[in-house]
This record gives sequence, C-alpha cells and structure tokens, in this order.
Amino acid sequence: MNLFSMLNQRAETGDPIRIGMIGAGKFGTMFLSQIRKLAGIHLIGVADLSPANARSNMEFVGWEPERFAATSLDQAANGGGTHVGDDWQSLVAHPAVDIVIECTGAPVAAIDHILGAFENGKHVINVTVEADAFCGYALARKAEAAGVIYSMAYGDQPALTCDLVDWARTCGFNVTAAGRGHKWLPEFRKSTPETVWDHWGVTREAAERGRLNPKMFNSFLDGSKPAIESSAIANATGLMVPTNGLQFPVGGAEDLANIMRPKSEGGHLEQKGMVEVASSLTRDGIPVPYDIRQGVWVVFEGDTDYLRNCFQEYLVRTDDSGRYSSLYKRWHLIGLELPVSVASVGLRGEPTGVARHFNGDVAAIAKRDLASGEILDGEGGYTVTGGLRPAKASVTAGYLPLGLAHNVKLKRAIADGEPVRFADVEIDETTTAYKLRKWMEGLS
Repeated sequence: MNLFSMLNQRAETGDPIRIGMIGAGKFGTMFLSQIRKLAGIHLIGVADLSPANARSNMEFVGWEPERFAATSLDQAANGGGTHVGDDWQSLVAHPAVDIVIECTGAPVAAIDHILGAFENGKHVINVTVEADAFCGYALARKAEAAGVIYSMAYGDQPALTCDLVDWARTCGFNVTAAGRGHKWLPEFRKSTPETVWDHWGVTREAAERGRLNPKMFNSFLDGSKPAIESSAIANATGLMVPTNGLQFPVGGAEDLANIMRPKSEGGHLEQKGMVEVASSLTRDGIPVPYDIRQGVWVVFEGDTDYLRNCFQEYLVRTDDSGRYSSLYKRWHLIGLELPVSVASVGLRGEPTGVARHFNGDVAAIAKRDLASGEILDGEGGYTVTGGLRPAKASVTAGYLPLGLAHNVKLKRAIADGEPVRFADVEIDETTTAYKLRKWMEGLS
C-alpha cells in the first residue's frame, strides 16, 4: 500500500527506477501514457522494429518529442531523456537499465530478449504472456539461476488473478477456483482477423482509430488468449487445469460462487482448485447481467461452520449453499496498470506473479481442416487456436505449443479440431525458444 509514496521518495532522491522497453505496440503504448506522469520511473530506452512507429505512438499518448529525442542510450541515461531505436541487444546490456519490459507479443523473439536480459543481470517484466504460457517455468528457473527477478505484468489478467489468489490464501481460505471472464460462444473458435470486429463489440472504425491489431484481438475472441492466460495463472498459483480444456461456464460476476464450484455440488468444475473462464454470453448469444468479461475473480471456501456463519453475519454474497464466496475485479486496465509491476519489482524486489509450476500448457488446435504443406500462422490467425491442457498430458502426447506454431510448415494434414504435434511440423530446432521448451519438458 506504499508503492506510490516509495516511487515519490525515489524521485526526490534523484534515483528513479531505470527501465528499458522492447516493443511499443498497444500494451506498451498504454504503459507509456502513464509513466510520463511518474517521476520515480525513468524510461532509458525503447527498442522497436519500427522506431518511427514507436515515436508516433509516444506522441499519440502525449509525450513531447523533446522527451524522447536522446540520440543514444548514454545521453538518455545521463540527461533524463529517452532514446528510441531498434537495437534491443544494446538496450538490455546498458548498465543504466535496471528492469527490462518485454512487450513485443512475439513469443519466440521474446525468449531471446528475456534470456538476453538475464545474461546482463537485468530483471524482466514479461508482458508477452504467450511466451510465459509455453515456457514460463523455465524462464523463472533461468532468472533464479541468474539472480534476477522474472515477473508477470500487472494489468494483464494473469497477474491480477494471482493477486486475488494470494489475497485469499493469505487470509487462510482454500481457493476453489480462479480465472477471468470472456465473451464466448463455441463458434468463435473459428474466428479470423477478418471477422473479429463482427463479434468483438467495437466497430472497424473505432478499432482503426485506436490502432488495434485485429490478429491480436482475434486471439482473445477465438479462445487462444483465455487459454494462454489460464495456463499462466495455473503455473503461477499451482491450480490445476480442466482435463479437456476450458468449459466457459455461463455466468456474471455475482454468479461465480455457484458456477465455479465442483460438479458434485452443483457447479461446473471437475474438482476443487481449478482455473476456468466465465462466459459473458449464454449459449444462445444472450448477454448475462453484470458480466465479468473484462475482469478477474477468485472463488474461495468457507470450510468450517464458523466461516460460513461469518459470511452470513456480514451479508457476504455466497453460493446457494452458503459455503462458497467470491471476490472479483470487474475490469482490468491492461498497460495502464503496468507501473505497479515496475514499482513492485524495482522497489520491493517482488514479482507480480511468476510461474512456480508447470501445470498448464496451450496446444495448437486446428481451426479448420489443414492440408499438408500449409504454414501455421500462430495465435489469433487463420489456421490454429489455443487449447488449454494439463501439461503432463500435453507433453506426453507431444503437442505443439501455440507459442511455437508460427511460420512452421505442416508435414501432414490435420483435421479441424485436432491438436497439432511436434511430429506434424517442420520446425527450426536451433531457436532458443525451441531449446528452452525442450529443456523445460525435461524438468517435468
């Protein structure tokens, strides 16, 4: 509860948290809009494949051009400004940078960026949750070996869910379930970047005005991102994942205690201690009241008569048995909340969520019948979607993680709805991401 005052103290002493950011897309731009107002954080540099686009985005959210006009990282570090370029290696190696924010959304490249930062003794806040989903446990182990901090990004739903789970457990409650909300119908699984705005809830004009990436937003709609984020939550909290993937039970924020309890007690879970996603639409496409589409939640148990009596005495909203209750945050603000991670890592040395387990994995599932020779286009595209699976089952079956299913060629046809396996694709086994994934599989 003291992060803001601690940031101000760092500003007053002339010793701000010094950060570098790789990638200045939508999430990064939202973050940029906020840190320009926080004197306790100094953005030394931004590395982006298109420095011109990065500069454009910075101006778009209110940065004065002179603030990011530094011609080098050294000049930025010494003069209090920001350098914008395309050299991520120099950024992660610069001695003035304390924390690197990986914000590209490109999981294979993100692995190189993150490990490069570790090798240079930098803490990392990983916004690219796609990378965390398929090898977050390995990244956490590598960070530990390097003596640095690896953290999820606050503002993204996994870190916010971890925060709620931590609250419940620290209070002494057993966590029955945790997760996020989503606008879901089974047919959305086949959505593509061409159709996403027909279902998302914003017009094409509004999407273009906001510089929204249709492929990225489609990864939410088609179920890939809910699977990815649920995997990250499971691996950070130790919760288990559904055997056959997310079931998307229907309900709003006030329905969570009823729907997110075991089937044996009238809910939708295989067992206690699971991740799941609440759908904001009925299967007929009707919006549920007071939905949790953009939020996160935890369901916890009153496992004694005394606790259940306390729920009753203090008018706590529970399920119909009085045994389960929930706490939720109905909105998440994405990159606008990322300064919390920077402050937590930079001031307290504490991650805002980190993979401590390998419970969940996200397999690439065919969106349609795929022919031999087709090129997979990864998350949010036209060929595959993400399916959450227990990690042990996924590794045993040799499923190809969604994070590695980009720009790889199929060696055989895959039927609609079937998982793609490593054996089904021609994949570059020399990449750092591939090697790290296989190393992690050997740990499990």
